[in-house]
Amino acid sequence: MEYRPQVVTPGCKAVVVGTGRSGQAAARLLHSLGASVRIVNMNEESVPETFRKTIAECGFETAFGPHTAEQFAGADVVVPSPGVPMLKLAAFIPEQAVVLAEVELAWSCVPHLPTIAVTGTNGKTTTVRLCDAMLRKAGKRVFLGGNIGTPLSEFVLERQEADVLVLEVSSFQLQTCRHFRPTVGVLLNVTEDHLDYHKDMQEYLDAKLHLFSNMEQGDKALLGEEAQKLASGSNNAGLQRAEQHVFSDTGRFAKAHLKGTHNRLNMEAAYAATAPFGVTLDGALAAVKDFSAAPHTLETVARGHGIVFVNDSKATTVDSVRAALESFTDPVLLLAGGHYKGGDLASLADLLKKHVRAVGLYGDSRDVFEAAWDGVVDLEWHESMEDAARALMHKAHDGDVMLLSPATSSFDQYANYKARGDDFRRIANILSK
Repeated sequence: MEYRPQVVTPGCKAVVVGTGRSGQAAARLLHSLGASVRIVNMNEESVPETFRKTIAECGFETAFGPHTAEQFAGADVVVPSPGVPMLKLAAFIPEQAVVLAEVELAWSCVPHLPTIAVTGTNGKTTTVRLCDAMLRKAGKRVFLGGNIGTPLSEFVLERQEADVLVLEVSSFQLQTCRHFRPTVGVLLNVTEDHLDYHKDMQEYLDAKLHLFSNMEQGDKALLGEEAQKLASGSNNAGLQRAEQHVFSDTGRFAKAHLKGTHNRLNMEAAYAATAPFGVTLDGALAAVKDFSAAPHTLETVARGHGIVFVNDSKATTVDSVRAALESFTDPVLLLAGGHYKGGDLASLADLLKKHVRAVGLYGDSRDVFEAAWDGVVDLEWHESMEDAARALMHKAHDGDVMLLSPATSSFDQYANYKARGDDFRRIANILSK
């Protein structure tokens, strides 16, 4: 049985930052392991009512308000929220404390299960869902989770069973992993993103490459072509020890109904990742045939007045918008805007000229978008997405696609990309009548 270091011992003091789903699951798992748990959260009012009951039942300490050294005093273990930059926490965490991502905390409790872990700037969710579909087609029991929505801690707490763990992991999670070692690690791509969270692009790249740091001979590292070029200059020892493969578009998934070159690459990555677990090419093709895209990822949500309304709210980066635009041959009415988090918007100029009839901007990044796109394409800014969409309808022609592909995070006007996508669905249903 593979050895996985245990850092949580009965009686140790653990601080959990944040009360989102992963924070709640981590706190419950720590409690079950015998740790004394303190919950730290900026806003007391944002703590879900159901978790308030857990806090009371388990006797968790609580500390609310802006982060301070007192909140972390005496901590042996700190489990940070993926949404809080370590730069904002580091000064308050005691030197002796072990900082541990929730995904690794839980992974250390399931030493007998092989793990596929997927990271990258774009395509993570689609790829792990494809891995899940291919493995299930091969008759495997799969736990699908991590950054995709279900924390691995819930798998442990609920004593679920699986043959393979398939985990989506973000740079935020990887940055605070210490011993995490997937059997198969997949790095799809690395482009500018989360520069409002990481101090620079190098830190972001290093966090992604940390996926491979603990790999040994017999483990498998899969990288996209551009990601491999970036990784080639690193001194990541685990990446050198692992069996390394570069995946590319071979054409074998060309007839799949998922749109775009980026999705063909996602399918190649998923097949390469699952082949060691008994997935055949025929099985992978059968799984892809039955596969449907995830909500908020090039999702058709309405049709009417000759217009197709497509929700790509999960496109929070410049590269994901590029992939979306390359997926359409019909003229696009593009909705973009929100909280800008980095990326070269000007690099989309040629695609905008080729594919986009008009752009409707909204939200708080008006100056950034207008500086990059003014004079390139018909451009108009509105305060809200609904106002921008209504204005685009006046410019629409029969056969156009209205595409929400924002290139930003949602946090200026929405709780998350899902809420933004749901609002677009509401707007689309109104405008398509």
